[in-house]
Amino acid sequence: MIKEQALLESRTLRENTRGRTEVLDKVKALALLPDGLHMTTEIVAEYFVVHRSTIRTLVARHREELNESGLTVVEGSDLQEFESYMMQLSNESYPQAMRRRLTLYTRRTVLNIAMLLRDSAVAREVRAYLLDAVEGNTAAGAGLEQRVTAIEGVLAGIGPALRDVALVVNRMDDRLRRVETRLADVETRLGNTEHIVAGMSVRLADLAGDPAFSHRLCRRYRHGRP
Repeated sequence: MIKEQALLESRTLRENTRGRTEVLDKVKALALLPDGLHMTTEIVAEYFVVHRSTIRTLVARHREELNESGLTVVEGSDLQEFESYMMQLSNESYPQAMRRRLTLYTRRTVLNIAMLLRDSAVAREVRAYLLDAVEGNTAAGAGLEQRVTAIEGVLAGIGPALRDVALVVNRMDDRLRRVETRLADVETRLGNTEHIVAGMSVRLADLAGDPAFSHRLCRRYRHGRP
């Protein structure tokens, strides 16, 4: 079971869980700039109910990690272009200020901050939701692993059973072929017999037309001789 302290101390753990940004909305609504992607330092501070200087200090301490989670700084012509783009997207007037640079945060960056910010009730609540989500995935993964193991066990038993069935089918196939061969022989013999009988019938018909043969045949049957 992952504990809150682990999130605060382990960068690797934070990197592995900062994609679960849906937990932010479970705590409170997160305001966004008109592009629907970024936030300013002021917006992030309002979300965590802390002073802007607290966010700036945290960013200075963990800049490399936060850069990896989407933190960016725009200045000069890039800043002018960004603010012009925000004005085009906004239905209302976009507040512009006389500033030389602007720090921008993504939802992943905000979640990363929530895993670093100790003295914020909102950040602690975000961490609680995040840990519940991670534990739920772990439990689901364990259940899935058990089901896969069970299926593998069943499949292991199916293999030998299929081989046994194949042997039985092969034996039955051999027997059927032998029976078919015998039936073919019987049909051949019957055909020969029918041919002989037909020939005898023709011969008897010819003999029956001979008066002398008919007379001898009648005498044999009167005397009880076949």
